[in-house]
Amino acid sequence: MSTKKLGEQTAALAHPPSFLGRACVAGHKEGEGPLASVFDEICPDDRFEQPSWEKAESAMQQHALNLALERAGGMPDWLFGGDLLNQCVASTYAVRDQTLPFFGLYGACSTVGEGLILASMVLDGDFGTRAGVVTSSHFCCAERQYRTPLEYGGQRTPTAQWTVTAAGAVILGREGPGPYVTHVTAGRIVDLGVTDTNNMGAAMAPAAYETIRTHFRDTGRSPADYDLIVTGDLGLLGSELLEELFRRDGVELSGCHVDCGLMIYDLEKQDVHCGGSGCGCAASVLTGHLLTEMERGKWRRILFCPTGALHSPTTAFQGESIPGICHAVAIDAAP
Repeated sequence: MSTKKLGEQTAALAHPPSFLGRACVAGHKEGEGPLASVFDEICPDDRFEQPSWEKAESAMQQHALNLALERAGGMPDWLFGGDLLNQCVASTYAVRDQTLPFFGLYGACSTVGEGLILASMVLDGDFGTRAGVVTSSHFCCAERQYRTPLEYGGQRTPTAQWTVTAAGAVILGREGPGPYVTHVTAGRIVDLGVTDTNNMGAAMAPAAYETIRTHFRDTGRSPADYDLIVTGDLGLLGSELLEELFRRDGVELSGCHVDCGLMIYDLEKQDVHCGGSGCGCAASVLTGHLLTEMERGKWRRILFCPTGALHSPTTAFQGESIPGICHAVAIDAAP
């Protein structure tokens, strides 16, 4: 009996699904950054005409999903979604009017990678012809839940990252013009004992290292096989740690490695300390920038590796360490 599984954690998709429709909606600060031109919509006040930040995030995610559905020209058989809020309520309320089978996901900032893996495997398994993925984050919602409300005016540490206000949505199909998801490597939880909730990069970098290294081992590939290796939300410090971990193995990653948290903001001009984070960070960079440039022919193959810190305010108050996770998705211009 043949199997699509390669090595420990990777699946090679026999029928690589294609990106059919995608969209990203961003907030005001993101609209002042270097990727402003690739966002489908930028809200000038981050309220999205809603009475609360949480309702604003749901509206933002709903709008991104509707745009992606319109561009795909049809409804998916399955929908995967998630966000940073307790019980994933931003996604729940965003899609409650959609008559679609829905899977609520929580992978912290790696949620878009988790969704892409599950959607791709469902389609490759012939359990439908289309599947959707949607996720979001909102700076003000995240500050209220994980740190302190904005009214407190708390000082941020140099290692802190800025939660991105953005939503990204994609619709995958069994048939389509590409780009295509060809391999997926599901991450394992890695926890090296980091307890500083203002240093997500240090908590997530070991997980990124383990997943990318496993992907290379499972597939027989190396950094040279990719035009770009994109991590999600490691930020400045986490990216340096990741490259140092590979350097100790004799592998130089710096020539092809970029990070979504460093791409979405201008670190010098926007005062975001170590960069961006949040479910919407990697999702908006993928749907707005990465896939656009692949369609234009700039890159033929990328490895998309969003990362997540799987903690909560409760675990932080109890002195627990921060588990990290990273999922890797190989995206090719040709199947």
